[in-house]
Formats: sequence, structure tokens, C-alpha cells
Amino acid sequence: MQIDEYRRRRRELMNMMGEQSVAVLAAAPEQTRNRDVLYPYRQDSDFHYLTGFPEPEAVMVLAPGRAHGEFLLFCRDRDPEREQWDGPRAGQDGACEVYGADDAFPIDDIDEILPGLLEGREKVYCMVGVHQDFDQALFGWVNQIRARSRAGARAPGEFVSLEHLLHEMRLIKSPAELRLMRDAAQVSVQAHRRAMEICRPGMKEYQIEAAFHEVYRSHGGEHAYPPIVGAGRNSCILHYIENRDVLEDGDLLLIDAGCELDCYASDITRTFPVSGRFTAEQRAVYDIVLEAQLAAIDAVRAGNHWNMPHEAALRVLTQGLVDLGVLRGAVDDLIESEAYRPYYMHRTGHWLGMDVHDVGEYRVDGHWRELEPGMVLTVEPGLYFADTLPDLDVRWKNIGIRIEDDVAVTRNGPDILSDGAPKAVDDIQALMNG
Repeated sequence: MQIDEYRRRRRELMNMMGEQSVAVLAAAPEQTRNRDVLYPYRQDSDFHYLTGFPEPEAVMVLAPGRAHGEFLLFCRDRDPEREQWDGPRAGQDGACEVYGADDAFPIDDIDEILPGLLEGREKVYCMVGVHQDFDQALFGWVNQIRARSRAGARAPGEFVSLEHLLHEMRLIKSPAELRLMRDAAQVSVQAHRRAMEICRPGMKEYQIEAAFHEVYRSHGGEHAYPPIVGAGRNSCILHYIENRDVLEDGDLLLIDAGCELDCYASDITRTFPVSGRFTAEQRAVYDIVLEAQLAAIDAVRAGNHWNMPHEAALRVLTQGLVDLGVLRGAVDDLIESEAYRPYYMHRTGHWLGMDVHDVGEYRVDGHWRELEPGMVLTVEPGLYFADTLPDLDVRWKNIGIRIEDDVAVTRNGPDILSDGAPKAVDDIQALMNG
């Protein structure tokens, strides 16, 4: 992402805040995996969105109208000894020269400097409740100013949720964001195609998972979330992530996996037969889910409300359950009574962006929000016939199918960012048996 993109975002946010406000946002803290081993570091999405700065132990301040610069970063000093162990740091010079900060200070000096940046401002925009230690520090800095009120110091009188403004900004993707999300989706497409090519009975689920990791890392990416690689009855477990079982001939394999590039996620699910050929029963269910997904994607149009893709998928899935003989009755009545829920228990999608389940309200003033160009969502209907369901015909047991794509809303209709991952039965079978 170019530095101008981050600068544009900060300017847009400060324009909404007004000159009598200040925004303060902390980087994500490092997290311990076990003993003295840390999890791989991933920057807080909001912090990255506004700064592009990739390091921990950092704080961003936006001070609209400040004469000596409006974008300030507190960050770690350069430290040759620590950099020998942990890698290079930007330091204050890098914060300004590489990441565009107007001014930068050592993070160890924040207690002395930050209260002065807050003083005289009416509002503090912040993310209260995200990092409790930082919340306490922020309240402490404000209290330092209040303690000097008799000397004429004026503390901010209001704390305002930064997410209300920032998350609405993040909901509408810029052209640069859409390009990056398409790149992430297309890396995932390559990985899903690779999985279909190598899948054979007798393999382990984790061997398929390893193929995804190889493709992602070859493009500089990471898993956007723990991958779901579930065969047979595991395909009916929505968030199955153990990925340890053997792929048996005759099973379906459901893979829900997406690549993250530069903190932007993709999220794709494909389901296909381990043997390379669908059985008649598997295909009957698969065709219903695919028809539901196509109907839902067609409803991803500017001016439609958020729930319309879900409603479109639900009607097709419920009719399909009637056609299979799993449900009996009128489709409208079955939808109203939620008779489908034992077989379809989740919604048809979610916002997608820097977070897999991205920020943004789904309802506005009590109503489903209207879809607008620049929004990106997943479309992922499914049907799950777990062997624990009572009175289920044995023909359907352990058939779990989900089909998911990443779809951008445009003025001209839905744009499938993840196009290219086979999902038509003939295309899947041709790739697996080619």
C-alpha cells in the first residue's frame, strides 16, 4: 500500500473529528505463545489502516491543526543489541522517513509528552476496552492534566469511540484496497486449485493444509485464519481446525481457507470428493448449495439490503431440502418456522477486509443496511447432514457442503474477487482427474 493511501485515510478521519479533537491509538501488543516464545506478530488492523507501521510498542496520535505536524508516532528507539536478536527497528527517523509521520518520539517518553498533546483538546477519540492496560494509561494522562486545572490546564472533557468513525471508513474499500484483496483472493484460488490437484485417498487432512501454507508463503502471504480442512463427518463441523484425520475414498473434503496479504484477508470455501468423483447423493446436495450461492451472489447489488443475499440462498436451500425429501411442507412455512436450521445453521456471509469477519454494522437505525459500491462480503451457503441428526436417511449422512466466494459490490453488479477456484461439478472433476 502506498504511503499516500494512509495519508488520505488520516486526513479523512481528522476532517470528521474536527480541530478540537485528538485521536490516540495503540499498536497491538506482542502475545506469548508459551514460556519465552511469542506468536508471530500481527499488527492491530485499525492501527495498520491508519499508519502502515508494522511494529509493536507504538502509539499513534492524530492532532488536527497542530502547527508542528498532525500525525505523530511514539515507537521504539533503534537498539543495535536488540536488533541483533529480533531484527531491525524503524526508530524515530524511520517513522518519519518511511511511514510518513510528521513527528516521532521514543515510546519510553510517552508519559512526559502525550499529556501535552491532549491538553486543550475537547475530545479524545480512542478504542476503549480493546487493550485495558493502555486504557488505564490514557486515563492517567488525562488525569495528569486535570490535576493541573488550577494552573489553567484544560483537560479533554469527552472520550469518544474511535471505531464509530473508523470502522465506517473501513467498510468502504478504496480502489487500492480492492486490488490488494483481489490479489489475496487469487493467491487463495491457486491454493484451492492445488488442493484439488493433489488430493488422494489415504492422505491426511494436514497434508492438504500444508499445500495451502506453501502457496501462501511463496507469495509472501499468511493464513488469514486457522484453515478448516475437514473430510467425511468433519465436513459437518463448522469450525473444525484439528485437520488430522485420513481422507477416505468416498468422502467429501470441505476446505475453508484464505490468504492474508499486507493485513488484508481472503476467505474461500470449496467442497469436493476425495476420490475425484461425486456420488449421486453428494452431487444432489452439492447442486442445491451451488444454486443457492449463485442466487445469493446475484443479489449482491448496490441498493439491495444486506439480508437479501441470505434470503435468496435460504429460499433455494429450503426448496432443495424439500426436493430431497428431508423436509416436508410449503417453503414459506418452513422458512418462517426455521425448519432448515438443523441443516443450515449459519448466515450466508459477513463483511470482509482487514479482518476476516470485518468491521461495519449490519443494521442501521434498526434496518438492514443498504449495500454500497466498495463493500466486500463473503457469500457462503451450505448444507450439513451430520450423522448425529435423528431420522436422517442414511444416504445423506456425513455430507457437509459449503461454497464460499469473496464478492465486491460495484455499480455494475457483483464482482467475484475469488473467481477462478472451480466450483461447477464438471470443472472440479476435470481438474482432479486431468
